[in-house]
Amino acid sequence: MRKINLISDTVTKPTPGMLQAMMQADVGDDVFGNDPSANRLEEKVAKLFGMEASLFCPSGTMTNQIAIKIHTNPLDEMICDRSSHVYQYEAGGYAFHSGIAVNLIDGTQGKITANQIRDAVKPIHDWLPRSKLVVIENSCNKGGGSYYTLDELRPISELCRERGLKLHLDGARLFNVLVETGESTKDVGKLFDSISICISKGLGAPAGSLLIGNRDSIREARRFRKVMGGGMRQVGYLTAACEYALDNHVDRLKEDNQKAKKIAEVLNTLEYIDKVEPVRTNIVIYSLNSKIKVPDYLKHLSAKGIVASQFGTHEVRLVTHLDISDDMMREVIEVLSDGYHI
Repeated sequence: MRKINLISDTVTKPTPGMLQAMMQADVGDDVFGNDPSANRLEEKVAKLFGMEASLFCPSGTMTNQIAIKIHTNPLDEMICDRSSHVYQYEAGGYAFHSGIAVNLIDGTQGKITANQIRDAVKPIHDWLPRSKLVVIENSCNKGGGSYYTLDELRPISELCRERGLKLHLDGARLFNVLVETGESTKDVGKLFDSISICISKGLGAPAGSLLIGNRDSIREARRFRKVMGGGMRQVGYLTAACEYALDNHVDRLKEDNQKAKKIAEVLNTLEYIDKVEPVRTNIVIYSLNSKIKVPDYLKHLSAKGIVASQFGTHEVRLVTHLDISDDMMREVIEVLSDGYHI
C-alpha cells in the first residue's frame, strides 16, 4: 500500500527536471562568493522582489534568525503574533542568537494589525526592552495558511517606518499566497526591510531559503550565516534546484490550494469533526470530536495509507503539495468520507 504523505509540504522529492538542473549546475566555492549558480539565484531573487541583494541559506529558520540578528541588538525586543513560526518553532533562537525579548500579540488566525502593533510598542525606560522589530508571517502556518493582503500590510509598514521599527516578512509560503491574491513580489518588497522565502516547501526544492534585503544588511547577513555554520561550498547543486522551482513550480501552487479546499469541503460534512479552520492556501487544520484521541486517529489514517500530523490537543493538520496526484486525492477523499468510529 502506498503512503500519501500529507504531514507537510516539505516532504516533496525533486522532479526529473529539477534533478537534471542540479546535475548540470555550474558550481564553485560559495564561501568565497565564487559559485555561479548561487550568485545567479541570489541576484534573480533580489530582482524578483525589487530589492538590492539576497542570501541563500539552508533553511527558513536560519534566514529568519539572521534577519532578527541584523535588525536588533541585545536587550531589544521583536513584536509578533503568538502563533508565529519565529516564536513557536525556532527553538527560542531569538533569545539564543540575538539576546532579545519577544512581545507577543494575540492576533486573528496568526494575523496582527497596525493598531495592535502600535499598542504593543514599549515606551523608553531603563527597565524595559526596546521595541525594534516586527515580524509578520505570510501565510501563517498555525493560522491554517491564513494570509495578509497588500492592503492589510501597508498600514503595518507605514506604522513601522513612522515609529522607526524594522519590519521582517517570514514568507516561507509566500508564493502560495500570491497565486491566490494575484499580487506582485515587487509590491511586497516595497513594504519590508527584509524578506525570507522558502523554496523547500510547496515549491519542492530539497533544501534552501533566501533572505532578501538591502546590500548592507545582506553583507552583514553573510557574516552571521558563517558563524551559524551556514557557509557552504558547492552549494550551486542546491541553488540550481531552487532556481528550477521558481521557474517551474510557482503557478501550480494554485492546484495545491484548491486540493486543500476540497479536503476541507469533505471534512465539513463529517460528524466526527468539530471544526474545520477556514482554508486559504494549502494547509488544512481541523478539530476532532473531544472523545477521539488524536494519536489513535492518526494511526487509523496511517493504516489507510495517509500520513498526517497532530497540531494541538484535538487538532490535525494536512498539507497538500506537488507530490499529491489527483489519484491520491481521490483516495484521501474516500478515506475521510468513510468516517471514523469511536
